[in-house]
Amino acid sequence: MQTIFGRIGAISIAATALLGIAAQAQTFPVTQEQKATAVQVAQTGVPLAELAPNAPDGYSVKRGDTLWLISAMFLKSPWRWPELWGMNLDDIRNPHRIYPGQQLYLDKANGRATLRTRTAAVGGPPTDTVRLSPGTRAATLADAAIPTLAPQAIEPFLAEPMIVDEVTFAQAPRIVATQEGRVMLSRGDRAYARGEYVGGQAVGASLSDEKGETLDYRVFRNATPLIDPTTRAILGYEAQYVGKAELVRGESTVLGEDAKGKALIDIVPATIDIVATKEEMRVGDRLIAEPPRELRSYVPRAPPVPMTGQVVSVYGNAGDFAAENQIVVINRGIDDGLERGHVVAILKNGQRMRDTTDRGQPQIRLPNERNGLMMVFRTFEHLSYALVLQVTDGVKVGDRFANPN
Repeated sequence: MQTIFGRIGAISIAATALLGIAAQAQTFPVTQEQKATAVQVAQTGVPLAELAPNAPDGYSVKRGDTLWLISAMFLKSPWRWPELWGMNLDDIRNPHRIYPGQQLYLDKANGRATLRTRTAAVGGPPTDTVRLSPGTRAATLADAAIPTLAPQAIEPFLAEPMIVDEVTFAQAPRIVATQEGRVMLSRGDRAYARGEYVGGQAVGASLSDEKGETLDYRVFRNATPLIDPTTRAILGYEAQYVGKAELVRGESTVLGEDAKGKALIDIVPATIDIVATKEEMRVGDRLIAEPPRELRSYVPRAPPVPMTGQVVSVYGNAGDFAAENQIVVINRGIDDGLERGHVVAILKNGQRMRDTTDRGQPQIRLPNERNGLMMVFRTFEHLSYALVLQVTDGVKVGDRFANPN
């Protein structure tokens, strides 16, 4: 059966030449473990018992779909998407390239299931014939492919939160003055900043506009300690994002003289322009260099090793509980083997109560119950940010998590 990638909609002969270029540009990671799982399932299919209870016989991929949602539609466990891919390995060479309009359908035989693709002919049975109509349409292949998760659920948080150690934050350059004595700064305002100095010696990064130096900065304030709910150890500090600034001129010194004509060296702070604000900025806010832009793709999968931990905080102004599509900080990170894309199950702590059926009425604690799923999308040394994918009740600080299997 022929693959139908890149055949959605009317395309001109000239446009087809661009598909290879766009496909090369869209390189998303697929691990060897996931590839091996897919190959195995491609040979055997999956047991019917592993299918979702209401798995459809066929489905047409729509704009707005995600790999996670489609996996959940066909499989009981969405994080086992490599098995979904393996069910269709002949037609889907790369699981990250699934496009709106593509037809998926289940083949069930001998207690196993496989997934196929097909194109639908109007008024007739499925066919592999693809009809091309003259016309021109400009679109990038990367924009057309469905994402692993809805990007709007994560994108705002990739630029905002920042976990740093106390020393890094304390030594970061800071805003030291404003024009005309303004108390608050907003987009379009100019301000002045300089690095951290002790006794005239720089103890952190200075603000330089020399070639090759960083010109774009994120602005933060109030580094809040993130405390492990069990050990009470400080695992890191979460800096409050307030906006972005652009370096116009670097720090410098000039020769000057005081009121009595005595020579002295004047400190000239760096000049910055405020280019974006989430909240109004003020003197004392810290500048941290904008990190390099990275290709952000998320491959939902279970951690390969046992993983347990707790929720440290609920991000932003979400209140005491996090709901679906909200962000939490968890007390596991890179040093614990946690990676971007790992899916873990949220556990609700069992209630403590007295056994009134026992004459002694001893204290008992009910077992922890599964409360939902969350996916790690950004990792630091000892902490990570995770997106709540599914939840029955709200997620709160102290709630535990474990492998989803």
